[in-house]
Parts: sequence; C-alpha cells; structure tokens
Amino acid sequence: MSTNFNDAHPALNLRLYDTAARAVVPLAPTVTPGTVAIYLCGATVQGSPHIGHMRSAIAFDVLRRWLERCGQRVVLVRNVTDINEKIFAKAAAAEPPVPWWAWAQRFEREFDAAYRALGVLPPTYEPRATGTIPEQIDLVQRLLDAGHAYVGETGSVYFDVRSLPDYGSLTNQRVDDLATTEDESELDGDVEADKRDPRDFALWKAAKPSEPDDAAWDAPWGRGRPGWHLECSAMSRRYLGEEFDIHGGGIDLRFPHHENEQAQSHGAGWGFARHWVHNAWVTIKGEKMSKSLGNSLVVGELLGTYDPAVLRLALGTVHHRSTVEFSEETLADAAALWERLTGAITRALEADDAVDAPAGQLRERALPEEFTSAMDEDLNLAGAMASVHAALKRLNTALTAGASEAATAAALDLRAQLDVLGLDPLAEPWRGRVLGGGNRADDAAMRALDKLVTGLLDQRAAARAAKDWAGADALRDELSAAGVVVEDAAARSGSGARWHLA
Repeated sequence: MSTNFNDAHPALNLRLYDTAARAVVPLAPTVTPGTVAIYLCGATVQGSPHIGHMRSAIAFDVLRRWLERCGQRVVLVRNVTDINEKIFAKAAAAEPPVPWWAWAQRFEREFDAAYRALGVLPPTYEPRATGTIPEQIDLVQRLLDAGHAYVGETGSVYFDVRSLPDYGSLTNQRVDDLATTEDESELDGDVEADKRDPRDFALWKAAKPSEPDDAAWDAPWGRGRPGWHLECSAMSRRYLGEEFDIHGGGIDLRFPHHENEQAQSHGAGWGFARHWVHNAWVTIKGEKMSKSLGNSLVVGELLGTYDPAVLRLALGTVHHRSTVEFSEETLADAAALWERLTGAITRALEADDAVDAPAGQLRERALPEEFTSAMDEDLNLAGAMASVHAALKRLNTALTAGASEAATAAALDLRAQLDVLGLDPLAEPWRGRVLGGGNRADDAAMRALDKLVTGLLDQRAAARAAKDWAGADALRDELSAAGVVVEDAAARSGSGARWHLA
C-alpha cells in the first residue's frame, strides 16, 4: 500500500470491532475528516506499572501507528487518574508517610519511563484528573440542571441511572438486572447510604474528615472531589470535543467505568464516542493477571532481565482482542524472533548503508498487500506477522545468495512493516542496543559467546586452509547443533566467515 500524503483526506479502509455494536464495523472518522480522535483510559497512578498496563498502551500505540501510516492525523488523549482512595491509603501507609499528590507523581513518572522504554509514542495530550476540576464541576451542574443527577443529604452528587433510557447500551445490560453500577474498589458505605437507588453512581463525593484536606474542592453543592467516572467524560470533552471517534481501554473497564462515562456524557447532551475499542487481558498460567492473584509483573523489574524490545514483541504482536499468555516460554520465543529480525537487518546494513533509510522514506514505501489487508481487518496481527515472517525469509535468502540489491529491498520492506508495529530495529528506542550501544544484562554473555564462536571459526578456517575438509565440516556441524549459523565469504560477498544465532 502506498499512501499519498498530499491527499486532503486519504481513504481509510480500516474495520474495527466495536464493543457497542458487537461487530466489526468500518471506521469512518466524520467528526473531523482526515483526523482520528482517540480517548484512551490511562493509568491510575497508585503503584508501579505492570505488563497489563503496557498491554493496553502498546495495543493502542499500534492502532495509532497504523492510522498515521494510512495518512490520518491522530489526536490521542491518554489520561492520568492521580486521585482516589487507594492513593490516599498508600501514601498514608508509606514509611515515612508522604502527601497523596507526591505518591501519585512518583508513579506517574514510573509509568512515563515504562512507556518510553517500550517504544510507546507520547500522547497528544496527557491530562490529570486533578487538572480538570473546573470542567468536572461544570459537568455535574449540567447533569443536575438536566434532571439526570441529584444531591444527597451529605453533599455527594449521584447520577440517576433510570433517568437515561439508553443506560446499559454499551454492555447490553438492563438496569433491573444490576445490583450496583459502582466498581467494587469504589464502594463506600457512606456514599452508598445516601443513594436513592443502589444502582445510581457517585458523580461527586463529599469531603470526609478521614481524607486529606487538600484533596477536596469547593463546589456549589458542597466541598468534595469528583468520582472516578466523571473525570474521563470531562477530560474527553475538554480535549476532543463533545463527540469523537474512538474511546479505548482494557476490557475490564467496559463496566462500570465506560458504561458510566457514556451515561454522563449522553446525559449532558453530548454524542461522546462513536466507536468503542477494548483490549483483552494478560494472563499468567490461564489466570487474569492481577495484584489480587499475586502475579502482577512490574515492568521495571522485567526490564532488568529482558530487552524492552522483547517485552514489546511479546505483548504487542498478539491481536488486541486476544489474551496474551505471559510466560518464560512466550518471552523466549519473542527473544528468538527479535534476534532473527535484528540479525538479518544488521547483516543487510553491513552490506549496504541504504538499508538505514529514515522513517519518512520507510513510510512512503509500499507495504505488502497481505500486511495491509491484515491490518485493515481489525488489526489482524497474526496475518501481519505472517507477512513479517515472509519478508524475513526473503531477506535471509537474499543474504545467503549474496544478492545485495534484493537484500536491501527485502530489508527495507521488513523495516517498513516493523515500523507500523513499533519494532523497527533501526529506530529509537531500539537502535542503540541493536547497533551495539545498548546495555542489556546479557551483553557480557553475548561477548563471551562471540569469543568462543570466533575461536571455533578460526580453527575451522585453519582446517580449510590445510584442506582438512572433514575437520572443517565437523566444526561447522558442532556450531550448527548449538544453534549457530555460519556464513562463508563466498555466500555473502565479503571476507572471512561470520555467524549469527539461528
């Protein structure tokens, strides 16, 4: 596929699974033609980022990259929830205790570092919940005026779910079948006791003596702070307008968070999200990854052991609606593939500097039809990766045959596809590591392996010089059995033999 970036509004053939429609539907950005506006529920910064958080960030990063490759301008808003009960509790329990806002900022920085390490592009805007308090107060007042909300006796404000005919339409649920519309982690006895109906949810929570004084704001109905759902409706309108193209997030946010966001926004008279896109969980041994199971894997710890590109490859090349089974085997497979991809591209680069084309040139390069078709059909990464593997095979075949022009073309084709996935080895943040400037934990092991293999290659070269063909073949077989591929000069139009892992 070749995209003409001079077109005012390039054609978009992407079809995505829409949670509300419960079907794969065409994405037709009509709010602002040529622009796709996305709101992505980001982190609640109560603790260190784990791979479940990164799963969502990477999935939507791939969507963004594909939209941009298709010639669309993408405006991506990813919020930060920097205030809630858990943040208060953890800040107070720290040794020594710290202000709640300092606790939140500490982990916001950790999330930022994790996003950057895994090659996630920065969002267009990244608002904090506490930075949009005026907008949230205005939204509560709008809902009160419209008859969709009421003030309780203690000063909390609640959304009346029965006042909105389409409540439950996102997740296809009837109000009468629900016991509550609050997340279990948000349930509070004082807040619940003041509701007219247990199915209503809190828009504004009255200030409590047990909570920090600086975690409350004055409002016409009383001092307090916003509820969890309110912030996203206010922030999406602030940065994207009353209607936008895609609302995204993890599948666990569909209810009640996203259902309640939609209710608030529709109650305010806004069109809100035209499409809903959700990514599936990360599982470990078949169980959803969660802190309650004690199997959360913190990104910072994993990066001490694994190349960040390997983590991205493991998390980001599985269909966004499919579960990622995270295990040592998954990481080993990803590491082996990354080694093959980087090895082939760096060998091609050694033969021809043209392989190191800048990103702009790669993005003007036609992509294979099988790759384009797969990505356009609900970001079918299995099909896209099949095209990547085919390109890698073509590149290795050309390198073995010493066909330099074919190798350069195949390497550029491979890089162009990997660029869409955020995994181009010659782009940041991977480039330094791939070309030798990295500091991976296994660098020392690779240096030791290189020394051992080079010693065997020297022995093999001596055997060949002495016409001891049997001895030379035995050494090559020994290396091959260990997973080392040897390339002789005749095959690669160079001098001496070189090696790479199979």
